[in-house]
Amino acid sequence: MGLQAHEDIRRRGGAVADVVAIFVHRLRADRNNRALRRTFLRAAGDNGDLYLAYADTRCVVLLLSTDDGDEMRVLAVRDGPLASTELTRLTVEINPVSGAIEVVDQSEVSAQVVALPDRAEAAPQEAARDGREPAVQQDTPAAGSAAPAATSSLRTPFFSCYDDEVLLDLGVVPSLLPALRKIRTDEQFEKLLTHNLPDLTRDVLLALRNQADLKDVRQYITDKWRAEEDVNPRDWSRAAQRAVSQAETDDDAVLGALGKSFDAWRLFLHPEQKRLATGDFKGSAKVTGGPGTGKTVVALHRVRHLVDRLPPGHSRPVLLTTYNTNLALDLKERLRQLGGDALLRRVDVKSVDALAREIVQEARIDLGRPIDDDAAMNLWHTVLAETGRFEYDADFLDTEFRHVIVGGGCGSWDAYRRVSRAGRPRITTAQRHDIWQLVLAYKAHLESPPRQTTYALIADAAAAIEQRRMTRTEEQARYKKELGGRDLVHRETGSGMWLKPRYQHIVVDEAQDLSASHWRMLRAMVRKGPNDIFLAGDAHQRIYGSRVVLSHQGIEVRGRASRRLTLNYRTTRQILGSANRLIEGAAFDDLDTGADTLVGYRSVLTGLAPQLWRAPDRLTEMRAVAMLVKERHDSYGTPYSAMAVSVPDGSSAQEFANVLAREPLGIPVVELGREGVRADLDAVRIGTMHRFKGLEFQRVFLTSVGEGQVPHQRIEQYRRTYPDRYRQEEQRARSLVFVAATRARDELVITWSGKASRYLPDDADETAYRATDLLRNEGPPSGSSSGSSGFAAA
Repeated sequence: MGLQAHEDIRRRGGAVADVVAIFVHRLRADRNNRALRRTFLRAAGDNGDLYLAYADTRCVVLLLSTDDGDEMRVLAVRDGPLASTELTRLTVEINPVSGAIEVVDQSEVSAQVVALPDRAEAAPQEAARDGREPAVQQDTPAAGSAAPAATSSLRTPFFSCYDDEVLLDLGVVPSLLPALRKIRTDEQFEKLLTHNLPDLTRDVLLALRNQADLKDVRQYITDKWRAEEDVNPRDWSRAAQRAVSQAETDDDAVLGALGKSFDAWRLFLHPEQKRLATGDFKGSAKVTGGPGTGKTVVALHRVRHLVDRLPPGHSRPVLLTTYNTNLALDLKERLRQLGGDALLRRVDVKSVDALAREIVQEARIDLGRPIDDDAAMNLWHTVLAETGRFEYDADFLDTEFRHVIVGGGCGSWDAYRRVSRAGRPRITTAQRHDIWQLVLAYKAHLESPPRQTTYALIADAAAAIEQRRMTRTEEQARYKKELGGRDLVHRETGSGMWLKPRYQHIVVDEAQDLSASHWRMLRAMVRKGPNDIFLAGDAHQRIYGSRVVLSHQGIEVRGRASRRLTLNYRTTRQILGSANRLIEGAAFDDLDTGADTLVGYRSVLTGLAPQLWRAPDRLTEMRAVAMLVKERHDSYGTPYSAMAVSVPDGSSAQEFANVLAREPLGIPVVELGREGVRADLDAVRIGTMHRFKGLEFQRVFLTSVGEGQVPHQRIEQYRRTYPDRYRQEEQRARSLVFVAATRARDELVITWSGKASRYLPDDADETAYRATDLLRNEGPPSGSSSGSSGFAAA
């Protein structure tokens, strides 16, 4: 089934999706079934023909049949009394760049897009008809203005500076070129994007409209779609075989998804993603990309691909892991949707900390009872109080302990004195010595009865256990090879186990948040070789821990083993552009020694500009958020479970929950915890920005984005005394709010009390809606159709 046919089905809803799913099953069973009323339409090229067929009395599909097989491809779907006529006028061609089969309705584009009036020209005529004075047109820019008058830019065709050869070379479908030359207004362009354009053409036009450099467009868009061999634009048989031109309709899970919810659609693969999920790598591989680019989808399909290549068995040689339990539970459920229990039976799905704890328990090593993050911080406060070293703070000491001392394997002062602290605030040798003494005091508290430990120490112990296991495994393999490959029954039985690596393949999601200890453990769990470790992550979303250089942990992902996704499938361009502004100017790594940017990062979805709401005090802000949530539910039908309220800390979560649940609104709420929330519970999710990691919602209310809260005022103490740490804390705060903002699919509402955060536009306090007006019912319409008080895409 063609990618554009999937989009046709999505736009028409569940009823059509179910009809087409049944039709595809019947077509696969018997392509000559007369009940399908298949009729020849025209020849497509040298070895392909187009047919029309009826899925039911109102739904018609366009089919491609090629000469070299008995299989047909669904290219487009229409429903209604004019369905056959609409399909007949479609242009079907092979893209010379991607080799994909593409479908375009030129007449619809001409009638509904190009024919739209230029409002700048139409306004004087409309005013004259209404008896009004037309607005005065200013032919020259105002004094000191560098921009030309808006009306002149509207009358200039958007793509006039690119000739046909350039556009075709970038991958724009040839049949659209005449229409593109007439696109002069934003209204025409937005209308064009809603007409189911071929994906490559859509991506290129969006990038050019956003004034992207041609070199970047070729690198991040065109080259990602480019066919691996020369394309013959008349070879329909080869085009139908390319992965870029079809979805996997031979997979029952995909066919089932046609009639199901958004969650099921999240399992579909874009061609750019499919190459990564099913590729063959000489060693480890890395996928990076901004929020919503489908890194997790790629990871899930990668797991299925690896399992499909396993010999029959009952073991679980593939590990799928991520940072925390909440995300691991979500991955497990999505993997079940993708491949059912049969797939899950061959895969271990665990968080890295749960995995580390199992290894330590399996080795019967008693490190004590693990304590959570809050208890660990309280213990640091105790150490500081006992030693009187208040020039150091608990948060800094905790991260130094976890990511430098434990992560770096520093078992002695001498080791800590010499260890690299790349990415951490600079400190003197004397300060290192002070910190080491505090660490010794901290560990003494942990070891005193009742014995306690931290998850960082558990991961470190698990890494050491697995490294010893891998060393023994490799030694035994070498010994066996020296003896000519004979089985070593007595030697292996005497060792207490048939020594082998714990896993054959490891797939890691949210890789940017794992510590060095985690990576040491994972590296020791799988033998170095083809397709050993596959990781997906994004340094722009790093909200836990510090930078880890993968190559220092024995994981080489440079060159062709490192790929980057750039197309956002979840968030509208308006929300995405606003979120990108939150991290402007900050530098990010690529999870290794290189740098990463969001150049080429884009969305094909369009929607509402984010709304900004300002309140004079915190209670007014919370009451306003409650009213906005209630309105979205009552007036626009948004389920409570599809909305989420982001707060800066746990105490704020309880405050917002109390206000939302209070009468007369009585909004059902539930706090996001470590274990997540039942999916069938229709209640607004409330949680800290950290808890939003890996989640997505239809509407997100990003609250408390005021100065002193985002970023928190406590980091100001480091601005002069520890500038390195100040920059690090600032970047972490930007990443945190960036993650929370990009959880929204359709609408983002940002609120604050007092003065707006410096991360928001400079004029945010002046342009934002007033929460007091909303509470008096005197303000502007607050519904989702309004978008005037927002900030546009950067």
